[in-house]
Amino acid sequence: MQLLDQLVAERDEISTTQTGLVERAAEEARDLTESEDTNLKDLSARAVALDERIGELRSIQVSNLEAARLKAEVAGTDDAPEERAAGRITVTDEPLTYRDGGEFSFFQDMYRAQVLSDPSAQQRIARHQSEMDIEYRADGTSSNWAGLVIPSYAVSLAVKKSQAGRNFANACRRLPLPDSGLTVNVSRITTSSSVAAQSSENAAISETTIDDTLMSATVATYAGAQDISRQALERGDRIDEMIYEDLSLSYATNLTADLLDGPGTSGRHTGILRVSGIGDVDTDDGSPTGYETWQKIVKGIGTVAGAKFLQPTVIVMAPRRWSYLVGSLDSQNRPLLTPNTQLGTNVIGVGDAAGINAVGNIAGVPVIVDGNMPTDLGAGSDEDAVVVMRADDVLLWENGDGAPMLARYDSVGSANLTIKIVSYGYSAFMVRDPNSVCKCHGTLYNAVL
Repeated sequence: MQLLDQLVAERDEISTTQTGLVERAAEEARDLTESEDTNLKDLSARAVALDERIGELRSIQVSNLEAARLKAEVAGTDDAPEERAAGRITVTDEPLTYRDGGEFSFFQDMYRAQVLSDPSAQQRIARHQSEMDIEYRADGTSSNWAGLVIPSYAVSLAVKKSQAGRNFANACRRLPLPDSGLTVNVSRITTSSSVAAQSSENAAISETTIDDTLMSATVATYAGAQDISRQALERGDRIDEMIYEDLSLSYATNLTADLLDGPGTSGRHTGILRVSGIGDVDTDDGSPTGYETWQKIVKGIGTVAGAKFLQPTVIVMAPRRWSYLVGSLDSQNRPLLTPNTQLGTNVIGVGDAAGINAVGNIAGVPVIVDGNMPTDLGAGSDEDAVVVMRADDVLLWENGDGAPMLARYDSVGSANLTIKIVSYGYSAFMVRDPNSVCKCHGTLYNAVL
């Protein structure tokens, strides 16, 4: 692609000339002259045209690479190797532009391309986009990043670290957020059709008009930012990536905390503990025991099953509540809940003392622990709660895989050489049927080991 190389070189020259014009005027402490201003505008127009042409040629280059790959795959299944030897195509496995431990930083190049108009950084970003078009075309990943695909290794790091902060969010029924709009609407049937035995032949049959109500969930924005010096961004070693990972972890943790107990004000979600109409097993006891705690959780299971006519699918509790149950003994000092590797005749469930996903089960219902479950509930601000639910009716709409949708640099502190790193995401949350959820709470849940 000799033409492409020539265009990139020409684009580089234009960028250098533009920088020279501006810097010369700055050194002389004056505004641009009329001729310089006209020249700068002409150069900008030419740069835009070149960018479009370079983009077209890169698309052709990507298509050719894809065609070569497909042709090589077809050739690889041919039973007559002697016939294809003369026209063999070798597709090499070149490393990705942005990879863990690689030479270049995606976030640093994104800053250089957007703020400094660095042609080399722009070229690497464009090459990365082309790589992602081939690598992830099937799953539509690029559409989740508003035109910039975060490198897979960076997303993997962010999501991996964020999992510990969003166990409850991951347990919900996760749905893709619509492309537009600030609310998500779901219809819920409130009056069902009626059916009854026909009293006699040709007699009127039962008929009731079905009716529904519209439920709406507001799309909330959760965001965070960090200021970073230009020196750290340009001279530091992967500082930008560490900040993105930290922002991602904070995003996951704070979002999930609101999904559990958010107030529903100031743009925040209404947490499942505050949803109106859910089942309620409120137990106050000054001398709580593990056995009684188990009984009330089983009552919560029955509450959901009785109201929904279906069994719950998950139990969510604070890590300290699960540890309390694991450490509880019966009157003969036998454990009420044994590790998964052991079986007993008197156990109320099995499981592990700690874990990230399902740690065990109670009465056959899987249990997950989430550190975002509040432990300052009740009059004494020392209680936690247990949520029993059918996850199919607890809906969470998000972009992509739940990691912050986009990272962006905005130069807002140029006078201080300060760059702002922004990370944000959109989500909507709804309990579409309160009958599918039961909250177990009260002073029974202030006991700890």
